[in-house]
Amino acid sequence: MNIRRLPVLFLLAASLALGGCAAPGHVNLVQVRDFADASARLGGYGELARRYRDTYEREQPYLSPAVDRIAKENDARRRAIYDDFVSIQKSVVLYMQTLSVLAGDARYDLSDRIDDLGNGLKANADSGLQQKQITAYTGLTRLITRVIASGYQSRSVETMVRDGDADVQVLLEAMMALTRLYAKTNENEKKTVLGVFDVEIPFSPRTSDRMLVTLAKVHYLSKATEYKLIDKRYDMALQGLAKVAKGHQTMRENLNNLSGDDVRKMLAAYGRDLRDIRDGLSN
Repeated sequence: MNIRRLPVLFLLAASLALGGCAAPGHVNLVQVRDFADASARLGGYGELARRYRDTYEREQPYLSPAVDRIAKENDARRRAIYDDFVSIQKSVVLYMQTLSVLAGDARYDLSDRIDDLGNGLKANADSGLQQKQITAYTGLTRLITRVIASGYQSRSVETMVRDGDADVQVLLEAMMALTRLYAKTNENEKKTVLGVFDVEIPFSPRTSDRMLVTLAKVHYLSKATEYKLIDKRYDMALQGLAKVAKGHQTMRENLNNLSGDDVRKMLAAYGRDLRDIRDGLSN
Protein backbone atom coordinates (compact mmCIF):
# COMPACT_ATOMS: atom_id res chain seq x y z
CA MET A 1 0.00 0.00 0.00
CA ASN A 2 1.19 3.51 -0.81
CA ILE A 3 2.00 5.13 2.53
CA ARG A 4 1.12 8.57 1.19
CA ARG A 5 -2.51 7.46 0.74
CA LEU A 6 -2.96 6.61 4.42
CA PRO A 7 -3.83 10.19 5.57
CA VAL A 8 -6.43 10.42 2.80
CA LEU A 9 -8.01 7.10 3.78
CA PHE A 10 -7.97 8.10 7.43
CA LEU A 11 -9.73 11.40 6.71
CA LEU A 12 -12.30 9.62 4.54
CA ALA A 13 -13.06 7.10 7.30
CA ALA A 14 -13.33 9.87 9.89
CA SER A 15 -15.64 11.83 7.63
CA LEU A 16 -17.94 8.85 7.15
CA ALA A 17 -18.00 8.19 10.89
CA LEU A 18 -18.90 11.76 11.72
CA GLY A 19 -21.48 11.85 8.99
CA GLY A 20 -23.14 8.75 10.44
CA CYS A 21 -23.36 10.34 13.87
CA ALA A 22 -25.11 13.39 12.46
CA ALA A 23 -27.61 11.45 10.38
CA PRO A 24 -31.13 12.80 10.89
CA GLY A 25 -33.48 10.45 12.70
CA HIS A 26 -30.62 8.71 14.50
CA VAL A 27 -29.66 11.19 17.20
CA ASN A 28 -31.59 14.36 16.53
CA LEU A 29 -35.01 12.68 16.77
CA VAL A 30 -34.35 11.04 20.14
CA GLN A 31 -36.61 13.58 21.84
CA VAL A 32 -39.38 12.90 19.33
CA ARG A 33 -39.11 9.18 20.04
CA ASP A 34 -39.04 9.70 23.82
CA PHE A 35 -42.05 12.03 23.69
CA ALA A 36 -44.00 9.53 21.59
CA ASP A 37 -43.04 6.72 23.99
CA ALA A 38 -44.11 8.76 27.01
CA SER A 39 -47.39 9.63 25.32
CA ALA A 40 -48.13 6.00 24.45
CA ARG A 41 -47.26 4.80 27.96
CA LEU A 42 -49.04 7.51 29.89
CA GLY A 43 -51.61 5.00 31.10
CA GLY A 44 -54.39 5.47 33.59
CA TYR A 45 -57.08 6.14 31.01
CA GLY A 46 -58.05 2.50 30.58
CA GLU A 47 -58.59 2.23 34.33
CA LEU A 48 -60.70 5.40 34.41
CA ALA A 49 -62.81 4.15 31.50
CA ARG A 50 -63.40 0.83 33.26
CA ARG A 51 -64.32 2.65 36.44
CA TYR A 52 -66.88 4.64 34.46
CA ARG A 53 -68.28 1.44 32.94
CA ASP A 54 -68.53 -0.31 36.33
CA THR A 55 -70.21 2.56 38.19
CA TYR A 56 -73.39 0.59 38.86
CA GLU A 57 -71.55 -2.32 40.48
CA ARG A 58 -70.14 0.04 43.12
CA GLU A 59 -73.21 2.15 43.78
CA GLN A 60 -75.90 -0.58 43.62
CA PRO A 61 -75.70 -1.62 47.31
CA TYR A 62 -76.51 1.96 48.32
CA LEU A 63 -79.50 2.48 46.02
CA SER A 64 -83.17 2.42 46.90
CA PRO A 65 -85.41 0.19 44.75
CA ALA A 66 -86.85 3.20 42.94
CA VAL A 67 -83.45 4.64 42.09
CA ASP A 68 -82.05 1.23 41.21
CA ARG A 69 -84.30 0.94 38.14
CA ILE A 70 -82.93 4.19 36.67
CA ALA A 71 -79.38 3.19 37.60
CA LYS A 72 -79.75 -0.06 35.65
CA GLU A 73 -80.74 1.88 32.55
CA ASN A 74 -77.72 4.15 32.94
CA ASP A 75 -75.54 1.09 33.39
CA ALA A 76 -76.76 -0.40 30.12
CA ARG A 77 -76.00 2.85 28.29
CA ARG A 78 -72.51 3.09 29.76
CA ARG A 79 -71.67 -0.47 28.76
CA ALA A 80 -73.01 0.08 25.23
CA ILE A 81 -70.61 2.97 24.58
CA TYR A 82 -67.61 1.72 26.55
CA ASP A 83 -65.97 -0.03 23.59
CA ASP A 84 -66.04 3.17 21.54
CA PHE A 85 -64.30 5.09 24.31
CA VAL A 86 -61.59 2.44 24.58
CA SER A 87 -61.14 2.37 20.79
CA ILE A 88 -60.35 6.09 20.74
CA GLN A 89 -57.67 5.64 23.37
CA LYS A 90 -56.17 2.63 21.57
CA SER A 91 -55.94 4.50 18.28
CA VAL A 92 -54.01 7.40 19.86
CA VAL A 93 -51.70 4.98 21.69
CA LEU A 94 -50.97 3.00 18.52
CA TYR A 95 -50.33 6.20 16.59
CA MET A 96 -47.75 7.28 19.20
CA GLN A 97 -46.14 3.84 19.14
CA THR A 98 -45.89 4.03 15.35
CA LEU A 99 -44.41 7.52 15.56
CA SER A 100 -41.85 6.24 18.06
CA VAL A 101 -40.82 3.49 15.65
CA LEU A 102 -40.35 6.00 12.84
CA ALA A 103 -38.20 8.20 15.08
CA GLY A 104 -36.01 5.33 16.28
CA ASP A 105 -33.50 2.90 14.84
CA ALA A 106 -35.39 -0.34 15.43
CA ARG A 107 -38.41 -1.55 13.49
CA TYR A 108 -40.97 -3.26 15.69
CA ASP A 109 -43.87 -5.14 14.18
CA LEU A 110 -47.07 -3.49 15.41
CA SER A 111 -49.34 -5.16 12.84
CA ASP A 112 -50.98 -7.42 15.43
CA ARG A 113 -52.26 -4.35 17.26
CA ILE A 114 -54.17 -3.03 14.27
CA ASP A 115 -56.86 -5.68 14.68
CA ASP A 116 -57.26 -4.61 18.30
CA LEU A 117 -58.60 -1.22 17.20
CA GLY A 118 -61.98 -2.67 16.34
CA ASN A 119 -64.26 -1.97 13.40
CA GLY A 120 -64.74 1.75 13.91
CA LEU A 121 -66.86 3.86 16.19
CA LYS A 122 -70.60 3.27 16.30
CA ALA A 123 -73.03 6.13 15.99
CA ASN A 124 -74.62 6.41 19.42
CA ALA A 125 -76.34 9.48 20.85
CA ASP A 126 -75.49 8.41 24.40
CA SER A 127 -71.75 8.49 23.73
CA GLY A 128 -71.66 12.22 23.05
CA LEU A 129 -69.31 11.56 20.13
CA GLN A 130 -69.88 13.71 17.07
CA GLN A 131 -69.26 12.98 13.42
CA LYS A 132 -65.92 14.79 13.54
CA GLN A 133 -64.63 12.33 16.13
CA ILE A 134 -65.83 9.36 14.10
CA THR A 135 -64.19 10.80 10.97
CA ALA A 136 -60.95 11.51 12.85
CA TYR A 137 -60.86 7.98 14.23
CA THR A 138 -61.36 6.52 10.75
CA GLY A 139 -58.69 8.77 9.26
CA LEU A 140 -56.13 8.03 11.95
CA THR A 141 -56.64 4.26 11.87
CA ARG A 142 -56.25 4.27 8.09
CA LEU A 143 -53.02 6.25 8.38
CA ILE A 144 -51.65 3.87 11.01
CA THR A 145 -52.64 0.83 8.98
CA ARG A 146 -50.94 2.14 5.82
CA VAL A 147 -47.73 2.99 7.63
CA ILE A 148 -47.46 -0.30 9.52
CA ALA A 149 -48.54 -2.43 6.54
CA SER A 150 -45.87 -0.80 4.37
CA GLY A 151 -43.16 -1.69 6.87
CA TYR A 152 -42.74 2.04 7.60
CA GLN A 153 -41.26 2.57 4.14
CA SER A 154 -41.66 5.93 2.39
CA ARG A 155 -42.71 7.46 5.67
CA SER A 156 -40.92 9.86 7.94
CA VAL A 157 -41.73 11.46 11.26
CA GLU A 158 -42.47 14.69 9.44
CA THR A 159 -45.05 13.22 7.07
CA MET A 160 -46.61 11.13 9.84
CA VAL A 161 -47.08 14.18 12.06
CA ARG A 162 -48.30 16.33 9.18
CA ASP A 163 -50.86 13.76 8.01
CA GLY A 164 -51.98 12.75 11.50
CA ASP A 165 -52.03 15.96 13.53
CA ALA A 166 -55.58 17.10 12.76
CA ASP A 167 -57.08 13.71 13.63
CA VAL A 168 -54.87 13.29 16.69
CA GLN A 169 -55.95 16.67 18.05
CA VAL A 170 -59.64 15.86 17.54
CA LEU A 171 -59.29 12.52 19.32
CA LEU A 172 -57.31 14.03 22.18
CA GLU A 173 -60.07 16.59 22.62
CA ALA A 174 -62.54 13.72 22.70
CA MET A 175 -60.48 11.92 25.34
CA MET A 176 -60.43 15.06 27.47
CA ALA A 177 -64.21 15.40 27.12
CA LEU A 178 -64.62 11.74 28.09
CA THR A 179 -62.36 12.20 31.11
CA ARG A 180 -64.58 15.06 32.25
CA LEU A 181 -67.60 12.78 31.75
CA TYR A 182 -65.92 10.12 33.89
CA ALA A 183 -65.23 12.72 36.58
CA LYS A 184 -68.82 13.98 36.53
CA THR A 185 -70.16 10.42 36.78
CA ASN A 186 -67.79 9.74 39.67
CA GLU A 187 -68.99 12.91 41.42
CA ASN A 188 -72.61 11.76 41.15
CA GLU A 189 -71.64 8.34 42.47
CA LYS A 190 -69.80 9.94 45.38
CA LYS A 191 -72.87 12.02 46.30
CA THR A 192 -75.07 8.93 46.14
CA VAL A 193 -72.85 6.67 48.23
CA LEU A 194 -71.66 9.15 50.84
CA GLY A 195 -75.11 10.71 50.98
CA VAL A 196 -76.50 7.47 52.40
CA PHE A 197 -74.13 7.71 55.37
CA ASP A 198 -74.76 11.43 55.81
CA VAL A 199 -78.47 10.70 56.21
CA GLU A 200 -78.43 7.43 58.10
CA ILE A 201 -75.63 7.84 60.67
CA PRO A 202 -77.15 10.85 62.53
CA PHE A 203 -80.43 8.93 62.93
CA SER A 204 -78.89 5.92 64.66
CA PRO A 205 -78.43 7.14 68.25
CA ARG A 206 -79.46 3.92 70.00
CA THR A 207 -76.82 2.22 72.11
CA SER A 208 -77.53 -1.08 70.38
CA ASP A 209 -76.52 0.50 67.06
CA ARG A 210 -73.17 1.76 68.34
CA MET A 211 -71.08 -0.96 66.70
CA LEU A 212 -72.91 -0.62 63.39
CA VAL A 213 -72.49 3.14 63.47
CA THR A 214 -68.77 2.77 64.17
CA LEU A 215 -68.37 0.37 61.27
CA ALA A 216 -70.40 2.70 59.06
CA LYS A 217 -68.14 5.63 59.94
CA VAL A 218 -65.02 3.60 59.12
CA HIS A 219 -66.54 2.57 55.79
CA TYR A 220 -67.52 6.17 55.11
CA LEU A 221 -63.95 7.38 55.65
CA SER A 222 -62.62 4.63 53.41
CA LYS A 223 -64.99 5.55 50.57
CA ALA A 224 -64.32 9.26 51.01
CA THR A 225 -60.58 8.62 50.70
CA GLU A 226 -61.15 6.49 47.60
CA TYR A 227 -63.13 9.23 45.87
CA LYS A 228 -60.55 11.85 46.80
CA LEU A 229 -57.78 9.80 45.17
CA ILE A 230 -59.86 9.17 42.08
CA ASP A 231 -60.59 12.89 41.73
CA LYS A 232 -56.83 13.50 41.61
CA ARG A 233 -56.47 10.86 38.90
CA TYR A 234 -58.99 12.66 36.71
CA ASP A 235 -57.10 15.92 37.13
CA MET A 236 -53.78 14.26 36.31
CA ALA A 237 -55.27 12.48 33.31
CA LEU A 238 -56.49 15.80 31.91
CA GLN A 239 -53.06 17.34 32.48
CA GLY A 240 -51.45 14.44 30.65
CA LEU A 241 -53.75 14.71 27.64
CA ALA A 242 -53.09 18.44 27.44
CA LYS A 243 -49.33 17.77 27.44
CA VAL A 244 -49.67 15.23 24.63
CA ALA A 245 -51.74 17.66 22.57
CA LYS A 246 -49.24 20.51 23.08
CA GLY A 247 -46.26 18.29 22.32
CA HIS A 248 -47.79 17.06 19.08
CA GLN A 249 -48.76 20.60 18.13
CA THR A 250 -45.15 21.65 18.72
CA MET A 251 -43.99 18.99 16.27
CA ARG A 252 -46.59 20.02 13.71
CA GLU A 253 -45.53 23.66 13.92
CA ASN A 254 -41.84 22.74 13.55
CA LEU A 255 -41.88 20.01 10.93
CA ASN A 256 -38.84 21.42 9.19
CA ASN A 257 -36.87 21.88 12.39
CA LEU A 258 -37.57 18.85 14.59
CA SER A 259 -33.86 18.48 15.28
CA GLY A 260 -33.51 22.11 16.39
CA ASP A 261 -32.33 22.74 19.95
CA ASP A 262 -35.44 24.67 21.01
CA VAL A 263 -37.82 22.03 19.69
CA ARG A 264 -35.82 19.22 21.26
CA LYS A 265 -35.83 21.01 24.63
CA MET A 266 -39.59 21.53 24.50
CA LEU A 267 -40.25 17.90 23.58
CA ALA A 268 -37.87 16.72 26.30
CA ALA A 269 -39.78 18.83 28.84
CA TYR A 270 -43.14 17.43 27.69
CA GLY A 271 -41.69 13.92 27.94
CA ARG A 272 -40.51 14.49 31.51
CA ASP A 273 -43.88 15.91 32.50
CA LEU A 274 -45.68 12.92 30.98
CA ARG A 275 -43.46 10.46 32.82
CA ASP A 276 -44.11 12.29 36.10
CA ILE A 277 -47.86 12.19 35.45
CA ARG A 278 -47.67 8.50 34.56
CA ASP A 279 -45.92 7.79 37.86
CA GLY A 280 -48.64 9.70 39.67
CA LEU A 281 -51.40 7.78 37.90
CA SER A 282 -49.80 4.44 38.75
CA ASN A 283 -49.58 5.21 42.50
